[in-house]
Amino acid sequence: MARKSPPSPVVQPKVHLTTDQLQKGIDRLEQRIADLDAFDLNTLKNGTSPELQALERSIEDTLERYFGVNTTAANRYKAAQELHYHQMIWVSGMPEPNYKAHTKTNIEAAKALLGQAINALKADLEDLGPSLLAPATKASSSADSSRVFLVHGHDEAVRETVARFLEKLGLKVIILHEQANSGRTIIEKIEHNSDVGMAVVLLTPDDVGCKAGGQVEPRVRQNVLLELGYFMGALGRDKVCALRSGEVEIPTDFAGVVWTEMSGEWKTALARELKQAGYAIDWNKVMG
Repeated sequence: MARKSPPSPVVQPKVHLTTDQLQKGIDRLEQRIADLDAFDLNTLKNGTSPELQALERSIEDTLERYFGVNTTAANRYKAAQELHYHQMIWVSGMPEPNYKAHTKTNIEAAKALLGQAINALKADLEDLGPSLLAPATKASSSADSSRVFLVHGHDEAVRETVARFLEKLGLKVIILHEQANSGRTIIEKIEHNSDVGMAVVLLTPDDVGCKAGGQVEPRVRQNVLLELGYFMGALGRDKVCALRSGEVEIPTDFAGVVWTEMSGEWKTALARELKQAGYAIDWNKVMG
């Protein structure tokens, strides 16, 4: 019997953005192109470079934020994050590949794809028209770009690690249970303390759940999802950054929110999101 091929991933619907989000997407993609222009090919060693890997992740995060995952547009521009050159076949005696030349070719191809992505967002922006502007969700004018709201579950170690890093950057970290109740309900406390420039949401496997008759899997606590949704609406998706620790399912309803694995260079990734959101970042403190 012939073996069946695995089913192809279902193509997801297009991500719809507000005018404000479209403009931010254009700005970020232009910054990614500037990052590629600034990359020093001389840092390549045996075809690899930590800086180039960081650029690949940055491009991947930006494309995922504004084009989603496995959408037609996301698949169209996905190759822009493939900057390293990988030789498919190597036989003893073959000359060493010219990594700089091949990587430069990949970078130029990535810039072209990112340029196409920018044009696509500009076209969407024009299609809205001045009389049909989508209502952009913006933070309150009283939002404080020195304050960050930290949404967390039951993993105290992860919470403290992230909180101490944010404080190291000179930011005021708002943790809900540390704030005075003053007779307020939970949602009222969140609203009262939401005058922040950004929310950092910790996605940790604190609960388990499944569909009826399905296999139990780790899940994020319900209060974390509630607060994630609240800040998406209050601040806008571009002012919400989720950090995922461990194996935990990401709800499909939150497609478009950037999230980062808490491994490797998560501090650099988080600092980059904070800077994009308008925070003053001292990179010496990030790297120190």
